[in-house]
Amino acid sequence: MNVTIVDYNSGNISSVINSFKEAAKAKVNIEVTSDLNKIKLSDKIVLPGQGSFKSCVDALNGIDGLVETLNEFAITNKKPLLGICVGLQMFADLGYEETETSGLGWISGKVSKIDNQNNKFKLPHIGWNEIYIIKESKIFKDIENKSHMYFVHSYEFIPEDKNVISATTEYSSNIVCSVEKENIFGTQFHPEKSDKIGLKIIDNFIRL
Repeated sequence: MNVTIVDYNSGNISSVINSFKEAAKAKVNIEVTSDLNKIKLSDKIVLPGQGSFKSCVDALNGIDGLVETLNEFAITNKKPLLGICVGLQMFADLGYEETETSGLGWISGKVSKIDNQNNKFKLPHIGWNEIYIIKESKIFKDIENKSHMYFVHSYEFIPEDKNVISATTEYSSNIVCSVEKENIFGTQFHPEKSDKIGLKIIDNFIRL
């Protein structure tokens, strides 16, 4: 089995690479590439994201044919794809970080700045926070509700269809921190920085 981490210059993804290799335990081939043919031939894809919504979308669009290849993989062929942090946010129709930017449009919704209630809550939201699992999700197999995950973000994904939400976290408001729509999975938290529980989520995705 091949699991491909898409490298599109979105920032430092070394912790994502290391965690997937640790979870795979050499039984699964973990590849890091922007090669379109390798991405097409993958069994599963991981779409990381670090930086602003706009910078990540621009980086994706900067590689000729990459967005079309991801659309074919996830939407046409319905193969498993996991978006992490901004990787999840890019599933949306629109993001409002820096300027209004079109996302991939895979899950209808928008990405807006977290309401920090007049500076009552610090932004970015950094650190460990409990997640509330609100629907059964394949990537949460054997994960306890109210487990702690690691977050770094100032913007939140607000999907139109609330049925795609698999977990939320409390920070100034009820924030979506995980989605599942058929073969598409996304986490706002960083499983690769969330210790053994995060590794279990990665393992669950690899085993899909």
